[in-house]
Amino acid sequence: MDFLSTLYAQLTDFRPLIASLTICATAVMAASAAIQAVRHDFDLFGAIALAVVTAVGGGTLRDLLIGRTPVFWMTDMTYLATAAPIGFAFFFIARRLRVGGGNRLRLLLYFDAIGLSLFTLVGASVALAAETHPIIAIILGCVTGVAGGVIRDVLCGVQPSILKEDFTATISLAGGAVYVLALEVVDETPAMAAIFIVMTIVRCVVVRLRERGT
Repeated sequence: MDFLSTLYAQLTDFRPLIASLTICATAVMAASAAIQAVRHDFDLFGAIALAVVTAVGGGTLRDLLIGRTPVFWMTDMTYLATAAPIGFAFFFIARRLRVGGGNRLRLLLYFDAIGLSLFTLVGASVALAAETHPIIAIILGCVTGVAGGVIRDVLCGVQPSILKEDFTATISLAGGAVYVLALEVVDETPAMAAIFIVMTIVRCVVVRLRERGT
């Protein structure tokens, strides 16, 4: 019985899943920030700093709002150790992309789509684990998903995409709501996987339609 109890606890412990998804989201948002930094002529240090701030910004705001301190990246150096090298690497990758034609912007927006989906779901999950009301969890999922990108754009002197026609916040709120509702009928892992795929596809379709319209 002890063995079965231990096995069940391990199988239902979603902390490793949340940590893995947070690292993935940290990486893609750091990459998007480095690309944006190159687009706005930041130097290498500026690009790395922007990558780090963007990657941890949404999760930091979420943790502060729910009183979860020290915030996540202060208790686990993995996130800083992910964001800084990714920012370094994508600074040079972005500089090698052909200027003009929207290549850098296109790559940035697709990374944004992945980061938005991952961070929204992670944020909602962390908020639910903190025993917040489901509606608050949905809002905090959106905060986690969009805040990093807003910080990045503001530091670059760009109007945040959340204020434009890209439906960024709408997709985040809708995805978070579906995730919270789905947990009533399915396990967390399949719910996250399915909703992540749908959110990313929808966001990429919006990006693609925007490209065709310009």
